[in-house]
Amino acid sequence: MTAPELVKTDDGSDTLFLPELGEHFHSTFGAIQESTHVFIEAGLRKSKQTHLVIFEVGFGTGLNAYLTLTETLRTKQTIRYITVEKYPLPQSLWEALNYPALIPGGSAKLFRKIHEVVWNEEVKITDYFSILKLSCDLSDVDYSTLPLLDLIFFDAFSPGKQPELWQTSVFRQISDHCLPASRIVTYCAKGEVRRSLNEVGFITERIPGPHGKREMLRGTKTVQINDV
Repeated sequence: MTAPELVKTDDGSDTLFLPELGEHFHSTFGAIQESTHVFIEAGLRKSKQTHLVIFEVGFGTGLNAYLTLTETLRTKQTIRYITVEKYPLPQSLWEALNYPALIPGGSAKLFRKIHEVVWNEEVKITDYFSILKLSCDLSDVDYSTLPLLDLIFFDAFSPGKQPELWQTSVFRQISDHCLPASRIVTYCAKGEVRRSLNEVGFITERIPGPHGKREMLRGTKTVQINDV
């Protein structure tokens, strides 16, 4: 895959542009504001459990993981963070990202630790946050080796660019490994995605999206698929 290019977004935070797909990793209206709105405010902050297992589709720049880690320093929630990425970034790119300088409560040291941990091995970063980075295609994830999921951050490239990642069969595999009342959040509000999530047992809602995007999706697992 072609090396991504560093791009500055409207809130001053960096993102990456992938020429091969013609797609940015984050919203050009603001990388940090988008990730905070979609994944932290609409997802993590709605989950009041003391212990959480989060599954992220698309580790990318590490922004969502880093925001989650910094949130745990405030809330003292214990989080096991599992993330999938087929094409990890080279060190020269993630080192250039400016998130540690812009996000309150974190540090460059913690951002570095998230990126430097060994792939395919769960590593404890702080007393509240551990991470397992899976270097594989989403279709190759062996869910039987993972704990049941409380919250899913679905942050793949858009359905128009990577339709194979947004199939009902993909959502079904994830749903079948979710706990009751688990949630899924994604920036994408397309009708086909909503219908797929409904089909695999999530009750979905369209809620206000981040700056520059009218809506996003949040789903709550209320049906055990094997019982349908």
